[in-house]
This record gives sequence, C-alpha cells and structure tokens, in this order.
Amino acid sequence: MKLCKTRCSKPILKFSGILLAILICINFLSCHIRTSGPGNFTKTKPSEFKALWIQPQVSNDSLNAWTVYYKSVYLNEVPATPLVARIATDTKYWLWINGKPVVRMGGLKRGPTPRDTYFDEVSIKKYLNPGINRVAILVNYFGKNGFSHKSSGEQGLFFDLQSEAIEILSDSTWKAWPHAGFGETTAPHPNFRLPESNVFFNAQMGSFAFAADDYNADKNPNALVVGKYPSSPWNTLVARPIPLWKDFGLKSYENDLEFPLLSKGDTLHLQLPYNAQISPYFKIKSAQGGDTLDIRTDHYYGGGAPNIRMQYVTRPGIQEFEMPGWINGEQVNYYIPAGVEILDLRYRETGYDTEFSGSFTCDDPFFNNLHKKALRTLYVTMRDTYMDCPDRERAQWWGDEVLESGEAFYALDRQSDALVRKGILELINWQREDSTLFSPIPAGNWDKELPGQMLASVGYYGIYNYYLNTGDLNLLNEVYEPVKKYLALWKLKEDGTLNIRQGGWIWGDWGENKDIPLLLNTQYHLAQKGLYEMAKTSGRVTDADILKQNMETFKNAFNSAFWKENHYRSPAHQGPPDDRSQALAVLAGLADPEKYDAIYAILQKEKHASPYMEKYVAEALFQMNQPEFALRRLEDRFGTMVNHPSITTLWEGWGIGKEGFGGGTTNHAWSGGGLTLLSQYVAGIQPLEPGYKSFLVRPQLGFLKEVQAVVPSIAGEIKISIKKNDGMQLELSVPQKTSAQLKLPAFVKKITITHNAQEIKEYTSQDSIVLQEGTYKIIAK
Repeated sequence: MKLCKTRCSKPILKFSGILLAILICINFLSCHIRTSGPGNFTKTKPSEFKALWIQPQVSNDSLNAWTVYYKSVYLNEVPATPLVARIATDTKYWLWINGKPVVRMGGLKRGPTPRDTYFDEVSIKKYLNPGINRVAILVNYFGKNGFSHKSSGEQGLFFDLQSEAIEILSDSTWKAWPHAGFGETTAPHPNFRLPESNVFFNAQMGSFAFAADDYNADKNPNALVVGKYPSSPWNTLVARPIPLWKDFGLKSYENDLEFPLLSKGDTLHLQLPYNAQISPYFKIKSAQGGDTLDIRTDHYYGGGAPNIRMQYVTRPGIQEFEMPGWINGEQVNYYIPAGVEILDLRYRETGYDTEFSGSFTCDDPFFNNLHKKALRTLYVTMRDTYMDCPDRERAQWWGDEVLESGEAFYALDRQSDALVRKGILELINWQREDSTLFSPIPAGNWDKELPGQMLASVGYYGIYNYYLNTGDLNLLNEVYEPVKKYLALWKLKEDGTLNIRQGGWIWGDWGENKDIPLLLNTQYHLAQKGLYEMAKTSGRVTDADILKQNMETFKNAFNSAFWKENHYRSPAHQGPPDDRSQALAVLAGLADPEKYDAIYAILQKEKHASPYMEKYVAEALFQMNQPEFALRRLEDRFGTMVNHPSITTLWEGWGIGKEGFGGGTTNHAWSGGGLTLLSQYVAGIQPLEPGYKSFLVRPQLGFLKEVQAVVPSIAGEIKISIKKNDGMQLELSVPQKTSAQLKLPAFVKKITITHNAQEIKEYTSQDSIVLQEGTYKIIAK
C-alpha cells in the first residue's frame, strides 16, 4: 500500500527576505548520480515512467525564462528503500527539499542525439521527513541554440520518483509559475556561440521564498500538463552519463577586503587563485534599493566577443545573492554603486567531479609549470562536455577533445573517462544520414564538418586512444560501424593518395604555411590506423586484414607522391615545408626511420604549427628519439605563456589579442598537449594493450636529471621515479594483473633489477624485460 498522499501546506511563518540569499548561497550538498554502463547511452522505455511533462499555465517559453515548480508531499514515514528521482528539463535546474539545497545547476545541455534530452538521477531520501515535504525547483530555460546546446523550443519539467512505498510524479497537482525576479540585462548580450544568457535579478520583484521549508504555495497556479513520455519536443530521455558538479564551497578572494566597506562607486577587482569556473557571491546593505550591481570577470571579453555577466537590482536593507550559473576568469570585477554598504564578497568554485590523481615533477621549473598550467587549462575546459574554451564558446570541438582526453588519462582519476565517453557517443549519435560527422556537438546553430578534426576524432589519437586506455570494448563495438561508414566517405585518387573532401570548412590549423593536402593525407592514415587497431583488438579479422593491406598500399602511394628529396610536400604547396605535416607523417607511420634525420632537420628550422598541432610536432621528435630537442622546442614555443606571471592557463595562440589568432582566448584546451608528453614520453609510461593489461616503461629524459610521475591508469596507480647521472636509477610500481615492458636507452650496458626487495636478474638494454606486478628498484649503468 502507498504511504504517501499529496496536499498543500499551511502557512507557518512568513518568509523573511533575508532568506533569499541564505538559501541560494548555502553550500549545496552532493548527491548520488548513476552513470551509464558500457555500451550506448542509457535510454528509457515509455513503460518505465509514470510522470507527465508540465509547464506553467502562463507561457514561459521566451528567451532565458526562469520558472518555479513546487510540490507538497505528505509522508506517514520515510521508507527504508532507496528513493531516486529522475529529473529532466530544458535546460538547467536548482532543487530544494524542505528548505535544504539538494542539486545546484542540475541538468545537462541538451543533445545526446539531435532530438533527445538528458535526465538526472538524484537520491533524495536523506532530505525527506515524516509529515509535509516541500519540493521546490527553479528551472532556467535557455530558449536559444548555441555551439554547445540544441534547444527543444519549449520549456518543461519532468519529475519521476517511483518506489514500492511512495511515488512523487510531476502532474497537474504541482504548482508552476514564472519567477518575477529574473529578466534580461541591458546590452551587450552573450555572443551567438553561447546558449546561455546574462543573469539579471531584481530583488524588488522577486525572492527565493519558494525554497523555504515553510512556504505556502496555495495561491500559486497549478501546472499545465503538456505531454506524456516520450512527448515531443523532448522525446527520448537519456540517463546523465556524468556526475553532478563538484562544489568547493564559498571561498574568500586572494586579495580579501576588510568588511564592512562603503562603496565609492568604483569597480572592485577581486583576485582568484587561478582560472576557475565560479559563481560570484555578495552580501550588501542598500538604503533605498534600486541600485544596480554589475558583476563579470576579466574574461568577459575572452576571445574578443562578449560572454556572460550578471546584473542585480537591490531592494532596501540587507541582502545576499549568489549568481546561478557560472563564469570563469582569473579575477572577478564587482561594480557596486556608491553608498551601498558591502558586507561580504566571496565566490563558489564548481567543476567536473574528478580528482587530480596524476602528477609529474622534474628538476626543471619550466616543465613543472607547463604541467601545472596545462592541468588548470584542462580542468577549466571540462563541464557538460569537453570544450575549447570556457568563455567565448564552451563548445565540444573534437580537435580539442582529442588532446584533452589524452591529458585526462595521465592527470585525472578514472571518473573523468565518462566525459570522454559521453563525447564519443554524442559524436556518433549526431552522425548524419549521409554518414558525415561534424563538431562541435551538441549544437543548434552549427553544422559544418571540419574534415581534419573529424579524422582526428575517429582516429588513433581519438576513439582508439580512449579504448586503449580504458579497455571499454562495449563502446568500441557500439561506434565501430559508424566510424567505418565515415571513413568510407573518403576516396582515393588514381595515384593512390587522398581525394580531398571539402566538408564544411577545410581549416587544418590556425597559423600560416599549412599544406592542407598533406595534412589531410596524414590524418586520414592516422584514422585508418585507429580503425585497424579497433578491428584487430575486437576480433574483426577480415576487416583488419583489408585495412592492413589498404594501409600498406596507401603508404607506398603517399611516399611516391609527396616525398621530395628531404621532406614531404604536396605539389601545390609553395611555402617552406609544413612542420605539422612532417610530424604527422612520422606519427602515422608513413615515414620510415631512414627519413627521420631529414625530417628532424626540418623540425629544427620550421616553426609554423599552432599550440594545437605543436603537440604532434614534439611527439614526433620523441618518437624519432630526439627527446632533448623535443623539450627545447616545447620550451621555446610555449615559453611566453608558461612563464607569464599572472595568467594561470595556456593560450589559443602564441600571443594574446592581436599577437594571437582565432580570437585569442587565454584558456584554450588544445594547448595542453605537453602534459601528455611529459608523462607518456619523458616519464615513459604508455599502455601497450587496451585497459593497461600491459604498458611500456621507456623514459626519455633528454637534458633532465630527475623525474617523478604518477599515472592513475584504469589498472591501478603506476608510480615512477627516475634519476639520471652516469647511468639511471629507477623506482617503479606495477599494478596487480598487469605487466610492464622496460626499455632503457641504448647507452645502458648493464641493468640490475630488484623486485619486492629481492634481486632477480641482470640484463642489458638489448634484452626483452617484462616486469610483473610489484615494486622495483632498477640500476642501469
């Protein structure tokens, strides 16, 4: 028998306006979110849901609409069984139960497929009490498309909690009304790439009284039922595959002021410890009300276009408020009108729920700082998706995601894998009927294919690298045929080289001296290599045999057509040799070792790649056994941004503003590839078999003398410590159920290995050395 019935609550205490800020600024508690298992996104059948889609009776589908949904539920007792609410909306929501914040910024930007919508799963049992329980939800409907979101065109709420004991289902007994306090700021508004709007709140028009544990909703209108699952335009609901955001709590600024402080009408510049995703907070006292505050970060014009800011209109008296939504930057700028008394200014950092589990340190401060800034750049570009930058676009460009995912395997815990996985499934689920792929996706106002980025996404460094690091065979099987169909779009010319497809934008890379035909031929072969490895390791023997033969034929044709005495060049290319393309030829396996000296000479002289492609240039140098110059080139190319005293992230271009390109953001995902190289090549740790069943240990220190690293692999934590003098001394931990292949430099003549404190054997650098699980001390001379 059901234990619950619904009824409206009776008024107990009149809500105080001060509670407005207390409620919105309380530290939101974490809640359990189920992530989808291996395979496709977790979708739901119509029979699994009983709730109905609801809206306010007064239409609220305009741009940047804010709506309150409310329900009182009476429980005789709180059942012992788990109570998980499935919540869907377009676009973001905030949830309170009995006055306690449960979810902050719930929901994901829309687009698991071009038609469908994500839903959250939230455990709410600990927030319920016997008696009346008040469920309050604030929904922000973006109401427009962007480079990271496809609007459904209609706002609504879906709330479905079912258990053996109770049911709480969105229906016509819920209350729903537009929130009168929210509105639109004055111009300028965020640029067209962003689906988010500025935040405007007028405290004279509305409050957060609805979230209190004594709120009386009797006089508010009932919700309007607009559909039964799977109603259009929200369609199929897909379980959120990533966790809710990590909440770091309210924090004081680095240059904290002494409060109270009477504003003189100046803009206050409050310093953050690093570039972060934050929600600014304030507590003030206004004499008459009607003062307008403006809050933005120093990244408001990041990339040249206006991004997101907040305006707040005061009411008389003491009040506090925290911006819903997030902005990013190194500094928060508060404009507070003269005469307003400032009682407190703080910020809340939120971000993807992962830990910085990997590490790299060495005896050279430059590379320590490169790793630190790359890690900060990576983290500030993770949220609903991996993104290129957190200010101008927030878009899942796949050229950027390929590099980000590679970094995450070395820097973050394995909960971060879910974000890569989500991106791969979105990429494939947005594949068009003609088999083309494009990014960024999800997107409502972009549909152009960038051929080079798409080849990177499905290639060796994209989907296959995810599989190599995770061993997620179910996902590989899910995406194999779509990847195969995409590569089938690419045809060869009579000479056996690639017939260049125009796509939507043959971009290639920022910067000059791009040999586009050469770039696309090398990226195509990397995509072939990725599909071949996917076929081979998943048991598709026939496909693997065909791909292997095709790759050999293509390699011969490529070298016949493009190798010109001492470098690669396409016939139409007029400038100096393209450094990017030489490097990609090495990484793709198109260039045999006898060409390495010539290519090395080119890479010593030509420097045209952007920070995006520079990762591949340095990686080619490591693969050609030129670690010292690889490090020197990284130091030379990234020196200005790594050594910058105040910017904590890496930039889109080699300079800032006019000295850069493409808008010039100073926090751009694609610039962090050096982090991967430091762990993968300098420390020398990289997987050999999917899921780290075996891995390579091949340190290339170059001119460095000491290196320590931790790699948080899916098989377990790998620790390595290396000292280089006349020889090398290593300490290494090999996780359980995996093995390491040790390969040391050719100058080593004698290797003594101690395993779990017992000496086992002596080797030379020419021997095949396999190390099973345990701890090792290795002395090489």
